[in-house]
Amino acid sequence: MIYIIAAILIVALDQISKVLTTRHFALGEVKTIIPEILSFTYVKNEGAAFGILQGARVFFLIITIVVFFGVLYYIIKIHPHSRLEKWALTFMAGGAAGNFIDRLFLGYVRDFILVDFIEFPVFNIADCFVCIGAGLYILYAFSDIFKKKEEKEIDDKQHTETDSVQ
Repeated sequence: MIYIIAAILIVALDQISKVLTTRHFALGEVKTIIPEILSFTYVKNEGAAFGILQGARVFFLIITIVVFFGVLYYIIKIHPHSRLEKWALTFMAGGAAGNFIDRLFLGYVRDFILVDFIEFPVFNIADCFVCIGAGLYILYAFSDIFKKKEEKEIDDKQHTETDSVQ
């Protein structure tokens, strides 16, 4: 239940930040928040995260629906045991849902976060959660691989010790 509430809060935070941006910024207007580090601007993104694949709205709507319901099914039916995996999936689902709402109702995603110290596309809160979730999932996957390897080594060692005793 906590994961569903967290996903809803991610969507709410994302949508509120986008509404505030569209109310207080003209399209393309830039306001510096921290000089040479962070600015806010309002851009319309018709592509995926960070502006890739512009104009593929229907494709992204379909992919988002499939992935979102796949993640929900996995969480509800498979019941992942790792909290890290659950949080990773929650972050990705919440972020995907936030951008899905924009694509569905507006035909584009509202982006507004601009990193000034590197050349990087404008992004939003939902993009952040999708990326953090993906990073956490990679971390989970590697920790699971190492855990299984360690369990196998312990099991192999126990079999070796048992064989040598006999």
